[in-house]
Amino acid sequence: MHQTLTLLGIESSCDDTAAAVVRLDDAGPKILSSEVMGQTALHAAFGGVVPEIAARAHAERLDGVVGDALARAGVGLGDLDAIAVTAGPGLIGGVLSGVMLARGLAAATGLPLIGVNHLAGHALTPRLTDAVAFPYLMLLVSGGHCQFLAVEGVDRFRRLGGTIDDAPGEAFDKTAKLLALPQPGGPAVEGEAATGNPARFRFPRPLLDRDGCDMSFSGLKTALLRARDMLVAAQGGITRQDRRDLCAGFQAAVAEVLAVKTERALGMADLPFTALCVAGGVAANQTIRAGLEAVAGQAGLPFVAPPLRLCTDNAAMIAWVGIERLRAGLPVVEDFVARPRWPLDDRSPSLLGSGKKGAKA
Repeated sequence: MHQTLTLLGIESSCDDTAAAVVRLDDAGPKILSSEVMGQTALHAAFGGVVPEIAARAHAERLDGVVGDALARAGVGLGDLDAIAVTAGPGLIGGVLSGVMLARGLAAATGLPLIGVNHLAGHALTPRLTDAVAFPYLMLLVSGGHCQFLAVEGVDRFRRLGGTIDDAPGEAFDKTAKLLALPQPGGPAVEGEAATGNPARFRFPRPLLDRDGCDMSFSGLKTALLRARDMLVAAQGGITRQDRRDLCAGFQAAVAEVLAVKTERALGMADLPFTALCVAGGVAANQTIRAGLEAVAGQAGLPFVAPPLRLCTDNAAMIAWVGIERLRAGLPVVEDFVARPRWPLDDRSPSLLGSGKKGAKA
């Protein structure tokens, strides 16, 4: 029998201000509310997230988003068992905004406060949505992060590989900017690629000739820039079909790299994985998803991709990590600090680089 636990989660690591209430009882986990207020319009003129603008917006919006989450869930602060908040990694101004609000709420109510690793939120989401058993392989693929994690327990993560420079979502955003497409770049590039010819431009597949499952996407973006510039030099600009074909070729390269590296990651861990899971906004790309589903099928594993609203940044996943930690009897450490970097696997060497949506971990 489960102990009934009701937690408030707070997330503010990048450009989404989020709060949620999640409850676990004998019927299983239930998301009572999940409020997310994005900042796309605030950053649209800058071609990316501006940390100072993001931090200010979080500070202005967090109390209202938390109030909305509690009201929608139909609970008050007195009905909670604890508060969980993202303590890193991420843009430090935004992380601090969430942590300071959570500390104030905890001090006023006497509730335990749990500092959560944002990446653990993504990594444990398949257990919230699909009750996936340990161990499983998680591909976290987003605007700021890309890594393979062997998820062996509530606080046991083994990183098998990751990007050594740009994350795929960042590469999609940069590609969109190079081709004068709107932000966020992922959906824009995917939309253009839908009617493009992926075979016209054969872009490189970085690091496929190297063992292991580390990845690189910066050079792929540079290759697209060169192809675009060659078209401009030859014909004075690019046509709509040129842009579609460039997007299709770029997307095909990213999808192949992720699929091949996922296949390698499955073989590296030497674990009886129960599933291949994916999280992060890039997981919404249908070409990428199809490639990963094929890899899972070949390995005889279920393919688990939580709903998009729980793949992208949200606070339900933060509350869920708090519940998992309490249920597992892990200590509650309340004197944590906000951290721009916070690797889930601190035994592995740090990945290189820092994406525009936050430091790599």
